[in-house]
Amino acid sequence: MATDQISENTVATLAADGAAFLQGLFGDWVDVLAAGIDRNEDEPSEFFNENGTAADPGRFWDDYCNWARIPEFERFAFESDVGAVAAELMGSETVQLFHDHVLVKEPGARLHTPWHADGPYYFVEGRQTISLWIPLDPVPVESTLRFIRGSHKWDTAVMPVNWTTGYGFYGGGATGDEGFQPLPDPDAEPDRYEVLEWAMEPGDAVAFHFDTVHGARGSSDMRRAFSLRLVGDDARYVQRQGRTSPPFDGHEMTAGQRLREDWFPLLLVRAD
Repeated sequence: MATDQISENTVATLAADGAAFLQGLFGDWVDVLAAGIDRNEDEPSEFFNENGTAADPGRFWDDYCNWARIPEFERFAFESDVGAVAAELMGSETVQLFHDHVLVKEPGARLHTPWHADGPYYFVEGRQTISLWIPLDPVPVESTLRFIRGSHKWDTAVMPVNWTTGYGFYGGGATGDEGFQPLPDPDAEPDRYEVLEWAMEPGDAVAFHFDTVHGARGSSDMRRAFSLRLVGDDARYVQRQGRTSPPFDGHEMTAGQRLREDWFPLLLVRAD
C-alpha cells in the first residue's frame, strides 16, 4: 500500500515545513489520471479557465470540482490509497473529499502561478487539511511547484488575489482584502524566505497544507498535474468576506459545522 511509504519523518516534515515530497506514491494511477485530464479538456466544466492570453506561446488552463462527472477522477478518489495516505499525513481519523483540481501548462506557457495560499479562497479551516499535487509528466525544478517553508504557521494568512487582475479576491481592489497580509515575493527577498522545490516524475506527489504559500513558474514542456484537496477531523466551515472559490453555492452550512458529507464524501473512517 502507498501508506507503507509514509514514514514518521515525512509526517513530521509536513507538520514543520507545510510541504513534503512523496516519491512514486501514485505511479500506478498516472495513466488513469491522464485519461481523466483528456476527458476534462474535451468536456470542461463551468469553472474551466484559460489563464494567460492568446499571445502566449503555450496554454495554461485549469478546472476543478469534476470528480463526480469524470469517472477517472472518481476512481482515483475512491479506489486508490489517497484517503489512507491523507489520514496518515494529517493524523486524522476521518478524511473527506473537498475538491479536485486540474492544472495544465502546455509547452511554452509563460504565465507564472502567483504566490498564494489556497486556504483563504476556501470556506473551510483547520490544521488537518491537505492537498496532494501529482504530476503526470516529468517536471524539472524550473517549472515545479514551489513552497515557502513554514508559511502555514504564519499568524496572518496571505491575501487571496484574482489571478487575472491581481486585485483582492473578495473585492478589496489593488490594496487587497482586509485581514490578510500582502503577498510575499521570495524571488525578490531570497534571504527572507526559504523556498522548497523538487524535480518530480509522473506519479510522485507533493503534500501540503491549505495555508502553505506556494507558486510556480511557466513551463517549457508539457506539465499536467492533478490535485486532490482533502480535510480531516478538525476542519470546519468558516464564513468568508464573499463568494469563495470553489463557491459550492447553496450549501446551507453555518460557521463551525463540519462539511456536509452528502456534498463532501468521506473517503476514510479509521476503525477504533
